[in-house]
Amino acid sequence: MTVWDDGSLPDPVRIGPGGWLRVLLRGGAIVGVLLICFPLLLVLRVPEKWIWGQARPITPWITQFVCIWACRIIGLKRRVRGAPTPDRGAYVANHASWLDIFVLNASKRIYFVAKADVAGWAGIGWLARGTGTVFIRRDRRDAKQQQAVFENRLQAGHKLLFFPEGTSTDGQRVLPFKTTLFAAFTTEALRDFLKLQPVTVRYHAPEGADPRFYGWWGDMGFGPGLLKVLAAPRQGAVDVIYHPAIAVADYPDRKALAAACEAAVRQGFSAAAR
Repeated sequence: MTVWDDGSLPDPVRIGPGGWLRVLLRGGAIVGVLLICFPLLLVLRVPEKWIWGQARPITPWITQFVCIWACRIIGLKRRVRGAPTPDRGAYVANHASWLDIFVLNASKRIYFVAKADVAGWAGIGWLARGTGTVFIRRDRRDAKQQQAVFENRLQAGHKLLFFPEGTSTDGQRVLPFKTTLFAAFTTEALRDFLKLQPVTVRYHAPEGADPRFYGWWGDMGFGPGLLKVLAAPRQGAVDVIYHPAIAVADYPDRKALAAACEAAVRQGFSAAAR
């Protein structure tokens, strides 16, 4: 798996007695919400599939509810600007942290497009599969098959969210967007009606903490990052900026489309800086 790494190291995770108490309280509350909501989602998915097929008019509300409450339990303040587009289409966003999943799903009922190896992650992969995540391999041999999956999901009205950088970062930058996945939006079946909405995500660390506090990069493990956030006595905030949706038909090819989306995300990232 390709990861971004500038060679710098995050601050070591040190958790005192008070921090472990916060881990237990916050972590226990999130697990409690999951134990109630995730089985309910799996149960409802059966009749939902019988009645509506690939469309999912009910269960994404449960996912959104869980993500809203996860952010509240952690204490992370979400500041949302703009609004998700009502048009049929997809979202593209910069990727800074494992928290992106909760932050972005709390604002809109969406389905993430993730690397195939995420499906094998303990706990996270299980939740991702249950909530309808689309798993892909960045291999040209799989391009046509993956494109067909995207087309089916988008034509069914699903709101897919892509991370075109291809990796998460320290939260202090936006990496160049990879253009490969944008080809799926420019097919004859989609380009005439599809719109893409760029979304900027920028985290602000708790007062006095490393500005990269919420970042996730290099060989950082998920476990230590999770514990660090749950143990923090104070939390920071995250800006989520929904930019105007872009009509795919207005751009000649995937490279021009990717460049327009990247420019919007970068502009929002600079505007959200303290």
